[in-house]
Amino acid sequence: MSAAREQPIFSTRAHVFQIDPATKRNWIPASKHALTVSYFYDATRSVYRIISVGGTKAIINSTITPNMTFTKTSQKFGQWADSRANTVYGLGFASEQHLSQFAEKFQEVKEAARVAREKCQDKTELTNPALSIASHQVLPSPIISSNGPGEDKLFRSQSADVEISTEKERLKKMLSEGSVSEVQWEAEFFSLQDNNSKLVAALHEANASVEQWKQQLAAYQEETESLRQRVAELESQGAQDSSSDNNKEELSQSLEELELLLKAKDEELEARNAELEQRLQLAEQSLAESLAERDRLHLEVTKVAEIMDVKIFELSELRQGLAKLVESN
Repeated sequence: MSAAREQPIFSTRAHVFQIDPATKRNWIPASKHALTVSYFYDATRSVYRIISVGGTKAIINSTITPNMTFTKTSQKFGQWADSRANTVYGLGFASEQHLSQFAEKFQEVKEAARVAREKCQDKTELTNPALSIASHQVLPSPIISSNGPGEDKLFRSQSADVEISTEKERLKKMLSEGSVSEVQWEAEFFSLQDNNSKLVAALHEANASVEQWKQQLAAYQEETESLRQRVAELESQGAQDSSSDNNKEELSQSLEELELLLKAKDEELEARNAELEQRLQLAEQSLAESLAERDRLHLEVTKVAEIMDVKIFELSELRQGLAKLVESN
């Protein structure tokens, strides 16, 4: 890729997936972390591409054509099929806004690719008029005889073709609905796993803070005990030395200051303990909710997979039936 010829026009970050070539159902993560995904434009060839590189390997190298479609399958997940690469790419974004921005740019680039193709075709027709004339010629329809025994066979063959086409459309719709549902569940499941990892990290951080605050609490308690001993010593000294009013006033003032300091330390300890307990409760509650939601979603994904297996079995049975129908006709 030449830097002078091809330039990035939009970049974002997302988790990259590719459809499993064996099953055509499950998503395979391209990397453990989010990658930079960019739109590139080649001005010399008027070609737009989506490119993502992981290390030294090109994870995505997809040329945008006018017949491509980017589909949002959930709030944070989208996909598109690349017939040239013979695969389907999926992107999981951090937010719905990032997904919308990427989808809008895809539509914009797709339209630009269409305009570029039309201009290229116009130039070709201008430079070679014979191609333009040939493209507008209509070939005569073949004449089919209505006489003879072949008419009934032709009619039955056409009827079988119509029936096969109808069944194919029904199966495509059925499999498409199941595939979209499965993709949505997998995207949400992946998002929950990501949130769960963040919650576990936050819980570990809170536990580390607990140990640190325990040490601070022990130091405050030791300091508080030392201050209490100092107060007791001053009170004892004040009882023994009653000859000087100035000494009494100084001792009284020192005692008041120490008592205020002790009170402030106690309040600080109570506040820290309350804050720590609240953070721990929130972290544990969020983690428990995330784990419960992950288990529920895993169960739903399993159910969808079972439904897809049944649909695939039904498709196989129907294809066999249609094949027998065609043979009989």
